[in-house]
Amino acid sequence: MAVPRTTRWVRLLPVLPAVVLLLVFLAGPVLWAFHASLTNAALTGRNARSPGWVGLDNYARLLTDPVLPLSLALTVLFVGGSAILGQNMLGLLIAVLMRRARRSVSAVVGTAVVAAWVLPEIVAAFAAYAYFSRDGTLNQLLGGLGLGQPDWLYSFPMVAIMLANVWRGTAFSMLVYRAALDDVPGEVTEAALMDGASGWQRLAFITLPMIRGSIATNLMLITLQTLAVFTLIWVMTAGGPSNASTTLPVLAYQEAFKFGDIGYGTAVASVLILIGMVFGAAYIRLLREAKP
Repeated sequence: MAVPRTTRWVRLLPVLPAVVLLLVFLAGPVLWAFHASLTNAALTGRNARSPGWVGLDNYARLLTDPVLPLSLALTVLFVGGSAILGQNMLGLLIAVLMRRARRSVSAVVGTAVVAAWVLPEIVAAFAAYAYFSRDGTLNQLLGGLGLGQPDWLYSFPMVAIMLANVWRGTAFSMLVYRAALDDVPGEVTEAALMDGASGWQRLAFITLPMIRGSIATNLMLITLQTLAVFTLIWVMTAGGPSNASTTLPVLAYQEAFKFGDIGYGTAVASVLILIGMVFGAAYIRLLREAKP
């Protein structure tokens, strides 16, 4: 039986405020960014008052920008290393170990991991800077052990940033997987144990397939979050040295607000938005396939 059109609109009324908010605060800025990327808008000067239409000139400039390929590679490295491998794998490992640990140990570990996540991002960024700086905590510990004390933020900037992002964001993955593991029926794993399956076999062939929906959801969320990380990188290295840690968000900020070229900066930001859309579409497809 067909539902009358009037009834359909009545059913959509409860979600109408959410749709309006999304259009105003999400779609609006995205459309503005795409529009600005087609102009020569600037932070100061004549183009700040009356920007002109330049079409695809900013995107053509992107194709010849020597920094863009490096920024793309660093962004992929940052997302893949600190989110997909780092936060995702470490969060799953901690969640599995917490289920097997005593309640007191589980509470202490959970509190320690979540503490980094609940810190304001700027506070966490300065804490990471203090840890990895030349005279910071890490080098003090290495010096006490008689080991070398490299300048991490100069010699290994991406390593320091990726480790800091893993420390900062692992709690989210841990909480997602902790909730997912709690929903796995105990009788299923008990039956596998009685059949002689080892702990690794139960995890690989029973637990992980049963929580594949949560895995896909977690991967999508942490990937999109990590794509947008800016404050952590800017505080720790400001994209340096010599663009060695200039990811796409940092490059967009530098072009728009350091060099005053709003049009070109929003073109870089538009590329970042498109990359996020590609990742989002891929993970949504993965989520659909993960449904039982």
